[in-house]
Amino acid sequence: MLFNGIVPGQYVPADSVLHKLDPRSKIFVTVLAMAAIFMSSSFPALIAWCVMLPFVIFISKLPVYAVLRSAKPILVLIIFTSFLHLFWTGGSTVLLKIGPLAATGEGAVAALRVGLRLYLLVLYAGLLTLTTSPSELSDGLECMMKPFAAFGFPAHEIAMMMTIALRFIPTFFEETERIMNAQLSRGANFDTGGIAARAKAYIPVLIPLFVLVFKRADTLASAMESRCYRGGKGRVRMYPLKWGYNENVFFVIFILFVIVLFTLDKIGW
Repeated sequence: MLFNGIVPGQYVPADSVLHKLDPRSKIFVTVLAMAAIFMSSSFPALIAWCVMLPFVIFISKLPVYAVLRSAKPILVLIIFTSFLHLFWTGGSTVLLKIGPLAATGEGAVAALRVGLRLYLLVLYAGLLTLTTSPSELSDGLECMMKPFAAFGFPAHEIAMMMTIALRFIPTFFEETERIMNAQLSRGANFDTGGIAARAKAYIPVLIPLFVLVFKRADTLASAMESRCYRGGKGRVRMYPLKWGYNENVFFVIFILFVIVLFTLDKIGW
């Protein structure tokens, strides 16, 4: 199996406190966490976020490999961005020189900081989709954007599009795996040759993949239309969202954690 049953963006059900929280609290905390990680400029602050991650994984009762796999699709982007900082940051301490490119000590520090920051951003964002089902995520997003509907903002439509996009991610990987296995059984080779040869080998995968994705999208649109789907007007929920004691505790603990980190960061720990 290419993805061992769990693909990035897929909801993993579990009986944990984190799974039972109101989706609005998880969305709000995730957005704030990503903003705080992006604004963290010191290594101690980033390390603190790294220490917090195993604790969050523990209370969510998720497999560790499932969380780490959520960052797999953009590892190449993280490595490429770190590479750029390594060779283009500049500095006086030259560690390695390749032609006109020079890797410096300052560049290595910047590359490590940027790479770690991007990796943490993706992991914490992945925890949201791993612990929140697409329907809960849609309801939470719609509820949070509902006040803007008074100004003509299509809150329900935006939430529905984001939910469908998240729902299509596991389908996309499943179809990719199925097509790749079919091509391998026909003698295709994706692991040998240069970059051009490997890119050419993926053409028989990409073409049927796009065809299948468009067919699934058309089938979904036809199914929604045949059921007279008209958006959120007059729609009721089987499970109404409830913000209670657990959500308040979760939110307060997170805010205190962020305040402590920023305070220590400002005083130069």
